[in-house]
This record gives sequence, C-alpha cells and structure tokens, in this order.
Amino acid sequence: MSDRPLPDPADDEVPGPANAAPSATNTLSPEQALQLGRLVDVFPEARELGERFVAAGHELFLVGGTVRDALLAGGDPDATADVDLDFATSARPEATEAILDGWAHTVWLTGARFGTVSAARRRPDRDDRIIEITTYRSDDYEPDSRHPEVTYGETIDEDLARRDFTMNAMAVQVPDFAFVDRFGGLSDLQARRLRTPLDPRISFGDDPLRMVRLARFAARLDADIDDDTFAAATDMADRLTTISAERIRDELLKLMAGAHPATGLQLLVDTGLDVHVVPELRVLSTLRDPLHRHKDVWAHTLAVIDNAIALEQDGPDVVLRLAALLHDIGKADTREIHADGTVTFHHHDVVGARMARHRLRELTFDKDSIKAISELVRLHLRFHTYKMGWTDAAVRRYVRDAGDLLERLNILTRADVTTGNARRARAIQNRMDDLEVRIDKLAAQEELAAMRPPLDGNQVMAHTGMDPGPRVGRAWDWLLELRLEAGPVADEPAYAALDRWWAAVREDREPPDPAAVARDLGLVEDRDDDEPWDDDLHDERDDPDGGPASGEPAETPSQR
Repeated sequence: MSDRPLPDPADDEVPGPANAAPSATNTLSPEQALQLGRLVDVFPEARELGERFVAAGHELFLVGGTVRDALLAGGDPDATADVDLDFATSARPEATEAILDGWAHTVWLTGARFGTVSAARRRPDRDDRIIEITTYRSDDYEPDSRHPEVTYGETIDEDLARRDFTMNAMAVQVPDFAFVDRFGGLSDLQARRLRTPLDPRISFGDDPLRMVRLARFAARLDADIDDDTFAAATDMADRLTTISAERIRDELLKLMAGAHPATGLQLLVDTGLDVHVVPELRVLSTLRDPLHRHKDVWAHTLAVIDNAIALEQDGPDVVLRLAALLHDIGKADTREIHADGTVTFHHHDVVGARMARHRLRELTFDKDSIKAISELVRLHLRFHTYKMGWTDAAVRRYVRDAGDLLERLNILTRADVTTGNARRARAIQNRMDDLEVRIDKLAAQEELAAMRPPLDGNQVMAHTGMDPGPRVGRAWDWLLELRLEAGPVADEPAYAALDRWWAAVREDREPPDPAAVARDLGLVEDRDDDEPWDDDLHDERDDPDGGPASGEPAETPSQR
C-alpha cells in the first residue's frame, strides 16, 4: 500500500493565480510519488487521522514544511521520522478537538482562537509525535498591522494561497495521500527557487516578516529568488518597521542555523532588509581592506562564517555563527587611513563587542547569548600576539578569559584566517595548533579549567587578621594573579606572597607585581629584563590576514 504511486494531479489541476507556474510542471515523478507514498509508513498517524476526519465528514491535508521536507529528504525515513506534523482541515477547532478525543493522549487548545489545535500521540520506542491541525484560513490583514484578523476559509486552495512561498503551499490529502500543488511549488522546490503563491506585494503586504523568511529559506536551501519576489522585497523593505524585534530575531536565528547563511545574509543586504535586521552590516561592504584577499570586509565576514561552519563540532552553533557575523562590525568606527595609504582598525574588537551587545539587545536576545557573542567578538584578536612569545602565564590568562567559550574562540580565530597567502595562513594555523597543545599540556598538569587562588578568603583573614570586607576580595584577586603567573602554588610560598601584599597594603603602598613576587620566591624562572618588547607592535597587533588590526593586549610586558 505504501509503495503505490500517488494519483497524477495533472488531470484535475485547477488554474492558479497569475503568479502560479504551469500545471504540467507540478506533476510528481514516479520516484517522488513513491517518496510521498511512503509517508503512510513514516507517518502512520497521518493515515489514522485522515480516516477519523473523513468519518466525521471533514477533509484533512498534510501541508507546508511536512510535505516540503518529505520531498527534500529523498525517501530517507530517518530524516523525517521525528518531524512534527502540520495539517490543514475543513473542521472547526471544536470539531477537531472532538475527533482527537480518545486518539491523542494530550491536546492543547492554546492556539484554538487562531484555528489551531495541537496534540501529542504516543509512539513505541520513540518520542511523542507532535501534531498541529489548523482550520483552513483566509486571513485579512489591516494595513501596517502586525497581526492578522483570523478568518476561516472554505477550501484547501484558499488556505494554500495564503502561505508564504510556493514550496510551502503543497499539500497531501489523507488518508488516500493525493498530492495537491496549485501554485507550482514542486517545480520551484526542484529548481531551488523562492516565489510567493500570490503576487509578492500582496503576500509581503499581508505579513512583511515573510521578506526576512525569504532570506531564511535562501540560507537553508541555497535557493535563488524569483525576480518579481526580489523586486517586491526591495521595494517594500521599510515595511519591516511594523514587525516586532522578537519576530525578526527568531527569523535571524533560523537563517543563521541554515546550511548556507551567507546566501541569506547577502540577500538581506541586496534587498536593503538588513537595515531593519542588523543595520551595522551594510557599511562593511564599503570598508576596503587591501590586506584581505577579499575586496571588502563584508565579503571577508561571509568567508569567516563559512569557515566557522566547516569547523563546527556538533551541528549548527548559532552563537559561534553570530560571533563570526559580528566580529568585525567595529571596523567602521575605528578605520584610519594613514599617510602611506595603509588602513588600520585599532581596537575594533573592543568597539565591536560594544556594538554587538547593543544590536543583540535591540533584537531582544537573551542575556547569556548576548554575553557569549559579545565576548567572542571582544576576544577574537587575543591570539594574534602569540607569535611574539607567550609564557605559561599568558596561556593561563587566555584560558581564564575565554572560560566556557574557549573552544568557540579557537574556532573563530581559525575561521578568521581568510588570507590568500597560503604560507601565512598555514603559519597562523600552526601557531594555533601549538597553543592548543600547550593548553592541553597545562590542563593535564594543573586544574586549568577551574583556576582559583592558592588561599581562600578564610585563610587570608586568619593569616592577616583582616575583617571581612573589600580588602579580602582584593587579596583574593591578587593571589589569583599569582596563580596565573606561577601555576599551582603550595601553602608556604602562598602565605609568603600574601605577606608581601599585606605589608604594602598596610603601608598604603601599591601592591607588588605578582609576576615579580613569583620570580623572587622562585615559583617561576627569572627572565632577562632586557627581553625585546615592541610597544607599538604589541598595541597594533597583526590581524589574522597579516594586516595591523589592534585590540586589547593578551599580556602586558610584565606578564612576559
């Protein structure tokens, strides 16, 4: 039963609107018909529900992403086995609830006022199947309104016409699994082409967020955009001002999680939609950086995102990808063109981190994501003084400052290398390899991931006679710097070091340099005070592609 081809829709295809493709292109190939026929096996819940709805005198269709993804999966049951099922029906919500009674073990009515009833169906040896069933809709939108007035439709054609793109406007009627495609969605899916079922100006006017969704699907499918659809998005970009920041944020997250985010991001910039999503991006294309192989910072940014994706460890890491997107946004405010024609972006990492925090707050990101992404932007140049020679103390500080972001920071650092100079690129990657080996070696020797001072607050107070207060915290911080300089410190030298700090504090003197104390106490090897140090080079710091960039130093001269 599940392997039989689906009925050929060409015989009963009805004319669609002017934007629809010719019906002949909407016919399933035998292989695609077989794929959809296998939905009986992959989605047995669809057949069961279809039979219940038909028995109650109603129509039921699998719609939208469920159909699209089944075709994209190419018959792979594992790719669709755990997807949620979306249905459209002629039944009103109260009738849907009654039909689900006794079949679903849980029913939610939170979306019933919009025509949607949700349910969960238990499955042996698998997670519950989540199902959404929505009454046919033909929503009415008031001009400049963010929310539609929900109006029930009478036919599946009317419901499909209100959907965002033709590839999402295909349906499969259940229980007989008849394919319905009134708007050429199948041919568009095969061609990886994004087009709206209705005139795009009507579709985008109804819900302007569909223009950002256009970029999201371009990122997911690496799809091209129909000319009329592109023109409408360009002309209507300012309509995004009627959309809440939360909805724009959600689409941006999905875009960045796609297989080809650079495609979607470029579409945002080309249409002008970026001005209402991440306006800082537009100016990057005007910042020509001759030291990159790319002609502008924007092209470099897209390359960094692609590099980061190639280095990801476990699936889409949206925090890492957003950090890659925003890592150079501070360059616009820090660019300097010098008399000899060189271009620098001193401290663009610090400025960019501040700008990233602002933009992410405007988009209502959660606090943890804002902190993680902005910290990655702030630290993304930290590694590039490594070639000047880092001590173990500098390595410990790098690990301490990165914290839980260490793996992401190392990936971002590698991804930021887009130079066309193969020798330089290889040298930078080799230095990062060396740093990671040193980190692993130190981690094996000491508790690198949980560095604490050698003495706690109680020990500090007992030894010095200090009362609880801010000075205990300052002593704790100073001892942590000693730990970073020297590695694990035994109690005896730790108390000796504390004595030096306490003596200076009691006499209102500047506390001694922890690095100097560590050397005096023999905790680290003494180094040549005449070791060369170029303050100008340290302040500028080479960027990943070999050009001066700048930013906060990884270590001070005393830390070397």
